[in-house]
Amino acid sequence: MPNRFSAARIVSVWKSTPDASNLAEERVVIESPLEIRLVYGEYGNRQYRRLAVTMRTPGCDFELVTGFLFCEGIIRKREEIILMRYLGSGDDDPAAGEVLQVELHPSLSVDPGHFDRQTATHAACSLCGRESLEMLQLQCPFPIPVEANCLSASVLRQIPEQLEAAQHLFSCTGGAHAAALFGLDGRLVGVWEDIGRHNALDKLVGFALDAGLLPLRRHLCLVSSRVGYELVQKAGMAGIAVLAAVGAPSSLAIEMAEAQQMTLVGFLRQGQFNIYSGQTRIGD
Repeated sequence: MPNRFSAARIVSVWKSTPDASNLAEERVVIESPLEIRLVYGEYGNRQYRRLAVTMRTPGCDFELVTGFLFCEGIIRKREEIILMRYLGSGDDDPAAGEVLQVELHPSLSVDPGHFDRQTATHAACSLCGRESLEMLQLQCPFPIPVEANCLSASVLRQIPEQLEAAQHLFSCTGGAHAAALFGLDGRLVGVWEDIGRHNALDKLVGFALDAGLLPLRRHLCLVSSRVGYELVQKAGMAGIAVLAAVGAPSSLAIEMAEAQQMTLVGFLRQGQFNIYSGQTRIGD
């Protein structure tokens, strides 16, 4: 995970109060583009293609790209990535390059349709409607089993405080989202921060894939944002059985969670929460 100030920059600002205005320094979260390029195909016929450009906060770029490739269904295991490296920098310093090249195993087949996307990825692109629900349900490699009383409400109530204490980038900039991974006993595994809530979750999934933790059926994920369908889709791909958020879910997020038998919790803060799907997993 990045140093607390490695993803922030100091800028000069004018601070205004009812009494006075003065020049001061503030830390702001860094937002910069990362181009993801794929090398794939059999040896002797390797293809080099740009997959996507994502706006992200530097730090944990390898985990970000690994999680992104997994959640997009391009890879299914970490061993399908042979090599990742920054282009043009000569080293693996994320501040030195904005292009990350990923070399895939020659036995891996890549659907050309993955390249038919907008140049920059964002929350508004991708899928919608009931066809999306059916397709995404078929894509998820880890079906989520139905369980009862595997998570206590008291554990849910105490994890937001742990998340808040671990959001170092947010505490110094006020401009970063976070995705945290917990055991069902409330033990914090880690927190990943980024200016994009989707990127934060991709970093978490990439870490879990690298660590051999997938599927995350015995874990829960807490995000510091609202929940749209795309976060539910990413969580479902990783086999996360419980997805909680400090904000609200969308209608499609709820439908997707129900279709995947996922427990979806919203407005988890100040000791309260709403359960939108999968309520049987949560006991007293």
